[in-house]
Amino acid sequence: MLETERLILRRWKESDAENLFEYAKDPDVGPIAGWPPHQSVEESLDVIRNVFNGPEAYAICLKTDNKAIGAIELKLNGHTDMTDRDDACELGYWLGKPFWGRGIVPEAAREMLRHAFEELGMQKVWCGYYDGNLKSKRVQEKCGFRYQWTTEGVDVPLMHEKRTGHVNLMTKEDWHRLKYQTAEPALYAKSAGN
Repeated sequence: MLETERLILRRWKESDAENLFEYAKDPDVGPIAGWPPHQSVEESLDVIRNVFNGPEAYAICLKTDNKAIGAIELKLNGHTDMTDRDDACELGYWLGKPFWGRGIVPEAAREMLRHAFEELGMQKVWCGYYDGNLKSKRVQEKCGFRYQWTTEGVDVPLMHEKRTGHVNLMTKEDWHRLKYQTAEPALYAKSAGN
């Protein structure tokens, strides 16, 4: 389990199926990320058992009620097509629509990046989004990912279509530089007698 100021990132449980279905059935959520809306609680349960079962797959939960409102995962070597290295992974995420616009995914993503670089020994974290998914693009910009390339005609098998995909990267060096920049003002405030 990982924690931030407002969030708990924890392993998925079968009892999360109803909450998952509540948000994953929304046609504004899955398709833009490359998967169709869920059709039943049973489908959501199947996803918990067979998709959200990776070693670094977490439910995004508010501390206030610990209910799953989205998903975030570090997809390790063997579960991503972005890398074949054991010291690199791919960050993926989505959030239920009622919670959009509150900075929840950037908060969760920053904690996952900390976990990746400081606890899992990752050297690189890749992240991508499909053309038109401006919310995902914005999350990656806010977190400090750097643009790498764009690919036309990317297969999106669950949607039976091809799309344009954009790929971004954060290295361990980037992470330490950003962490230092973020921490610096607080250090100056303390040294000024605060």
